Amino acid sequence: MLRLNLSNEPRWLDLGHGVRLLVEPLTTAIMLAARSDPAIVAAAVEADSDAAHSNDDLARIVAKAVARIVVKDWDGIGDEDDNPLPLTPEGIDALLELWPIFEAFQTKYIAGALILEAEKNA
Repeated sequence: MLRLNLSNEPRWLDLGHGVRLLVEPLTTAIMLAARSDPAIVAAAVEADSDAAHSNDDLARIVAKAVARIVVKDWDGIGDEDDNPLPLTPEGIDALLELWPIFEAFQTKYIAGALILEAEKNA
């Protein structure tokens, strides 16, 4: 049974290692907006060339594009002196370059939407 959550309120997503992200619910509109991200558009153009990205590269590109749209705040992110860092698009990209954080974001946030899409097409 599909559990439909009609709340459009952001919620905290715990990614482990003391890191939390305040994220909007992942909706169709957000996924469509992410498709317009220049990095995704460039990857799509390259798909027919010899410079095509691997599936792992594409997953990273999509995760960053989605995160830049949905992340509204973060907690547990600091500089080398433990001073909290402000949320920026560059900071989101850097955060998702850390494997455990990327994997948690993929599993806990993006995978739910992709599983629904796969079930719909099955």
